[in-house]
Amino acid sequence: MRQTIFQYAITAISKWLLVLAVIFAACTRTNIHNQATGLTSAVEAKYSSHSSTIADTTHWPPTFGFGKLATTQELATLDIDIRPDGQGLPAGSGTVTAGKAIYASKCAACHGKTGVEGPNNRLVETAAERTENYKTKEKTIGNYWPYATTLFDYIRRAMPFNAPGSLTNDEVYALTAFLLHANNIIAPDAKINAQTLPQIIMPARQYFVTDDRKGGPEVR
Repeated sequence: MRQTIFQYAITAISKWLLVLAVIFAACTRTNIHNQATGLTSAVEAKYSSHSSTIADTTHWPPTFGFGKLATTQELATLDIDIRPDGQGLPAGSGTVTAGKAIYASKCAACHGKTGVEGPNNRLVETAAERTENYKTKEKTIGNYWPYATTLFDYIRRAMPFNAPGSLTNDEVYALTAFLLHANNIIAPDAKINAQTLPQIIMPARQYFVTDDRKGGPEVR
């Protein structure tokens, strides 16, 4: 008798627990649905506001009243690129002797006393290195740069590292002459200017060719 009553009690409790579980599940689904609906509404509101903001930009003025047009002189300080054929080279000239003094005072700290020691990139190839395999030796002005005019262009716009653009045209010509001589490309008494610099044939020019292929996969 007692066992039967106990069994009935267990059965009743189980049924009530099942009912409670169903009610809880239903409430949870409703809550999740409400949260999802609220999130969707928030996202829609955000992007609707964003679209309105984008639309507002169409009414902005063409200018905002600050800044000014660049002057001819300001543009000239930026328009200093030099072409491989020498077009764009400025007036001026320099010698190896003058360049050696400038190099010692403004370049040696980064590139070494003779352009070999560093700590920054090497500029000069030693005589012993000129017999090494071109593909494996360290790249320098003498064994890699295809045009002497590029040397002038780079020094003029980017060197010295702590004061780029501070060198005069004569100083840049002189440094160019010194570095070309250090790489055994020009004579010690050579004078470099807008006429003579483009005529210098760099040792590595033969390794640079124009890619004039038409069609097919690109190979670099």
